[in-house]
Amino acid sequence: MVGRYNVIVLGAGAAGMMCAIRAGQRGRSVAVLDHAAAPGEKIRISGGGRCNFTNIHAGPKNFVSANPHFAISALARFTPRDFLAMVERHGIAWHEKTLGQLFCDNSAKDIIRMLTDEMRAAGAQLWLRTETGGVEQIAGGGYRISTSEGTFEASSLVMATGGKSIPKMGATGFAYRIAEQFGLPVVETRPGLVPLTLDPQLLQRLAPLSGIAAPAEIRHGKTAFREALLFTHRGLSGPAILQISSYWREGEEITVTIEPDVDVLALLKKAKQANGRQSAQTALAELLPKRLAQHFVEAEGMSGNLADQSDKRLQQLGAAIQSWPVKPSGSEGYRTAEVTLGGIDTTCLDSRTMQVKAAPGLFFIGECVDVTGWLGGYNFQWAWASGHVAGEAA
Repeated sequence: MVGRYNVIVLGAGAAGMMCAIRAGQRGRSVAVLDHAAAPGEKIRISGGGRCNFTNIHAGPKNFVSANPHFAISALARFTPRDFLAMVERHGIAWHEKTLGQLFCDNSAKDIIRMLTDEMRAAGAQLWLRTETGGVEQIAGGGYRISTSEGTFEASSLVMATGGKSIPKMGATGFAYRIAEQFGLPVVETRPGLVPLTLDPQLLQRLAPLSGIAAPAEIRHGKTAFREALLFTHRGLSGPAILQISSYWREGEEITVTIEPDVDVLALLKKAKQANGRQSAQTALAELLPKRLAQHFVEAEGMSGNLADQSDKRLQQLGAAIQSWPVKPSGSEGYRTAEVTLGGIDTTCLDSRTMQVKAAPGLFFIGECVDVTGWLGGYNFQWAWASGHVAGEAA
């Protein structure tokens, strides 16, 4: 046997490292095990390498879960301000982008360095390149973990192994297998914050638009997001699409409104009045990228000058741009998904500690739990908060 600890954390990602820090600060002996060669790989690639480490507006409303109230306790007990205080204590320069998103000025590696320094200061041991085989409950209490480095034992085991998103970064879905082993329910998992794909026929029509971005509102039912829309060679992407992907299901439609802050019909009528000899495409190109304007005019079969168009025809063109129904054929899947939706059913966890109600000493935190944040630093805040409260209890 390699050793016995108070706490073993499986997974050296955002949630796992935060949990190890807090448990170590409480005087608990902690070992963090990970099969990767370096800690915090998803942190490293996040935010274009600058890590959108939290969002100052983070609250339960920004999360998708079968139980939307579950995240309230952890988010209230470790807030964005609490994490920001740690960032500032380590002298990491940061800035706020739109919608409350906080980024490092320099590099995401600053956040990883901060977490590993904090773990070291708290006495937590980090075991990298350590493959986990099986987990078993010890008679009389505690857990035994078999690994490529030998056997570990601990009174508390924290599962922080993430979800299935970005398998090339080492994602495996291991936490779900452990949940199944202990008879815990798992909410169906699917890719979240992911680009959406289109059927070949629609994709062919939109092919000339690949690489074009525009401000948009993407709506699904009562949920809508206003951010950038990006046309790609596979379908639709950009922040607005990634956001709505967490609510969309296969077979359903989304509604696209391009330039939602502008009344396109009013713009066309005004242009017609001011200079009826110009084409609709010319008028639209004042607002939209040229290729996008051309696409919508051609798709509506509109030819001739604005003066030739009835108000009804202009209305149809405006609706094509600002009330465009799209039925995606699917998503790009876990390969490019930023997160995993679904996961360990929160009904089996204590929201104050993340401990399994029926298995004392067993905890699930971070992405593997059925709590998924919006794009923009929310998932990191859930990692910090769930890791912190588990570290307080483990």
